Amino acid sequence: MRNDILKTIQQYAAELVAIRRHCHQYPELSRQETNTLNFIENKLNEYGIANRRVDKGGIIGWIDGKKAGKTILLRADIDALPIDESEANLSGPRVCISRNPGVMHACGHDGHIAMGLIAAKVLHERKEQWNGKIILMFEQGEEESGPLAYLLRFLEKDSGWHIDACYATHVRWDIPTGKIAVCHGSPMAGGFGFKIKIKGHGGHGSRPDLAESPIDCFHDFYGNLQALRLRSVSPMECLSVSVGSIHSGNTLNVIPNDLTFAGTCRFFNYDKAGKRFYEEFLHLLKNACDSYNCTYEILHMPLPLFEVQNNETCVAIAEAAVKKYIGEDILYPCEPWMASESFAITSRLYPGVLTFTGIANKAKGSGANHHTPEFDLDEDSLIFGTAACVGYALDFLQKQPVIIFQKPTEPLEDLVSRNI
Repeated sequence: MRNDILKTIQQYAAELVAIRRHCHQYPELSRQETNTLNFIENKLNEYGIANRRVDKGGIIGWIDGKKAGKTILLRADIDALPIDESEANLSGPRVCISRNPGVMHACGHDGHIAMGLIAAKVLHERKEQWNGKIILMFEQGEEESGPLAYLLRFLEKDSGWHIDACYATHVRWDIPTGKIAVCHGSPMAGGFGFKIKIKGHGGHGSRPDLAESPIDCFHDFYGNLQALRLRSVSPMECLSVSVGSIHSGNTLNVIPNDLTFAGTCRFFNYDKAGKRFYEEFLHLLKNACDSYNCTYEILHMPLPLFEVQNNETCVAIAEAAVKKYIGEDILYPCEPWMASESFAITSRLYPGVLTFTGIANKAKGSGANHHTPEFDLDEDSLIFGTAACVGYALDFLQKQPVIIFQKPTEPLEDLVSRNI
């Protein structure tokens, strides 16, 4: 079976590459993926796979096996980023480049689409060999997280399905091509974003005593923010916070009326680190504003996104599937990634696993970090990522594992509103 699965996917290598290149050449931003959705829908129809559009959310497909059994969801995200793509990657010209100026698949979602579609094709062709149901979720707007709410509302309220597990893979710039990493614990971070306006009272630079400076207020807040990490989070927990944008005033001798700052916080444990830091952040901001006779307005600060949670039973199946279907030497040591993922919400509802597919190949120029103009992926990696997905799905449905898992008590609408 191992060689059979890998051989089948290798036979589809040209189609994998063609799908990836098409999506790479015609990227679309979050919530604007109309042509991408049409392309995916046409492919699913071509393969004979039932599917439906979920308005503002993406496409859900489904494949029924020979008999009833467990149901597994396979996720692929489809949006691109507002980045001008460089003509070359780290070593030379690209094999293909975006034809939509200012828009680029700089995170590898073009590869995710290709792997998701070919995995679906292979699993559909073998549907007489397995029992259960496979749900395919092609998710719009992952970079903004919000569209996932429409997909999860459909799955939870309208579909009538009971989903037993979920699976996703993310290509990764710092793992070599031909390697798959499976993290125990949290593979990707949770976090929250913030954009806040501090409102003071401006004045002449010669008389700061007659003004209420929002700059002084922010300076006090920012200094205490750095100390907050030490005061509120255990040294055993990982948490980072950064301010990436500050705007205030435009004249050297005028104290401005307001200041706007923005940034993000990331963590690997919401319960032990993220929750308290979020609450103390707001407490610190209020105290600073009170001390400097300022007020503040939150322009953006949703409830924190959870970290991605890999279920240990699912991790064991994923690791075994990689060894079985691809090779004993394919597994790569997994270092958690401080970036965040909307799959955190999906894996909160259904036990699952997010794996990493290595795409780094120095000779081909892939290895630049995600969300940069030089980012590129080695297309040979798609074979391994697809094989790992197909293998996991087949083994999960065959093993029918009993998984210890408890759905959150948090209402669905609150859960899906969490975001960076």
